[in-house]
Amino acid sequence: MSNKESSSNKKRYVRVVGPRLRVLLFGIFVLFSLLGANSAYLSSITFFEWFNGETYQNYFYQFMFLAHLLLGLLIILPIVFFGFFHIRNAWNRPNKRAAKVGYALFTISLVLLLSGLVLMRVEGFEIKNPNVRTIMYWTHVITPFLAIWLYVLHRLAGPKIKWKTGTGWALAVAAVVILMVSLHAQDPRKWNVAGPKEGVKYFEPSLARTASGNFIPADTLMMDKYCQECHPDVYEGWFHSVHHFSSFNNEPYLFSISETRKKIFERDGNVKASRWCAGCHDPVPFLSGAFDDPNFDMHKHPTAHAGITCTVCHAITHVNSTKGNADYTIEEPVHYPFAKSENTILKYINRQLVKAKPEFHNKTFLKPLHKTPEFCSTCHKVSLPFELNHYKEWLRGQNHYDNYHLSGVSGHGARSFYYPPKAVGSCNECHMPLKNSLDFGADFFAGSSKGLKIHDHLFQGANTAIAHIRNEPDIVKVHEKFLKDSVVV
Repeated sequence: MSNKESSSNKKRYVRVVGPRLRVLLFGIFVLFSLLGANSAYLSSITFFEWFNGETYQNYFYQFMFLAHLLLGLLIILPIVFFGFFHIRNAWNRPNKRAAKVGYALFTISLVLLLSGLVLMRVEGFEIKNPNVRTIMYWTHVITPFLAIWLYVLHRLAGPKIKWKTGTGWALAVAAVVILMVSLHAQDPRKWNVAGPKEGVKYFEPSLARTASGNFIPADTLMMDKYCQECHPDVYEGWFHSVHHFSSFNNEPYLFSISETRKKIFERDGNVKASRWCAGCHDPVPFLSGAFDDPNFDMHKHPTAHAGITCTVCHAITHVNSTKGNADYTIEEPVHYPFAKSENTILKYINRQLVKAKPEFHNKTFLKPLHKTPEFCSTCHKVSLPFELNHYKEWLRGQNHYDNYHLSGVSGHGARSFYYPPKAVGSCNECHMPLKNSLDFGADFFAGSSKGLKIHDHLFQGANTAIAHIRNEPDIVKVHEKFLKDSVVV
């Protein structure tokens, strides 16, 4: 047999990274470089928030996080295809050390990609268990470092690494990240800040104010359907609550406020004194500037039936005092990109951003003050000012807040005739009982053994009248059950 025939029978040598795979590998390097810079920026912001206790996330940060998701999705198929064909070409090669490290690198890369997909919580694959999500988060944080380490080991067993190229890229990324983070550090987001006193003039005699001193757009305050997409059980409770029916959609209140505005207009020539009612009962038309119109249509105006919306409560940033009379500061909340878009694709992107990175959403809409009795005092404590009835400078109205503190239930009232076995530290513990739910935001409030739960936003209490008027016997029964055996003698 000739040498030519012998060589033709030999197995043709195939490079482990051929021309086509080299192009694919270059694309992976480009995407990885962009992801690396993006991740360094996002991680730096997260670190500074943890270290300083401030919030540095803003609208730009949200777009950078969107870029992180898009780059992560783009790199999945290239890594999978490259890994598959690279392993096929390298199968049974003599460099066993490089092969073993390569297998480990590919496995870690898949874990990294999978953890990212889990954290995105795409439709049909929505992880709501907070413990699982925490595990996936730290997996996603740690695996990139493992991947880089394994890649270096893999290359050390093969062709030389171009250290100058890698060092140059790292320095460029570091410079960009330092610049962006330093810009963020100049303006951390402030939480729980009282609004400017001059802003009160738009809302007196109500004590409410906005953080900017200006009105808040009505459509921003009426995003209940937006909230419903991720919190259907919370929405269902709120929808049947008296909070929802606090405004002109409440027949007894409609009669009362109509007469009040009529008499005040006859007396003053305007209806500004009725703002005292609106701070708690009609926050949407009030805070958006429509309420002062004497011809405000209480039946057909878009804001007339809004009641106390999700945003109204959750956009409150500060309890100015425990005087009541709506003495709170509220701000126009910062939403993730495309929150108000009607475009199907943009709405989907917004929803995925919130689900994948809910921390900013959580800080925006759920603050420590929401868990305190003082928060409830803003509207569950009332005094009638002179501007309202021209009778006295001050006249006490309903006062649930002080009554709670004077009761034995709170553990603060020495004059109470009974004390429960354990004091109740907030209004929410009784009036927002836990209920089973798979909503986003549900947590193991009663322990992991009892499953995921939310706080019921029906706000169970003594008011069975509104549910009765609305012909909702099931809701009446819920309130009746809450009241049963509640009086101790």
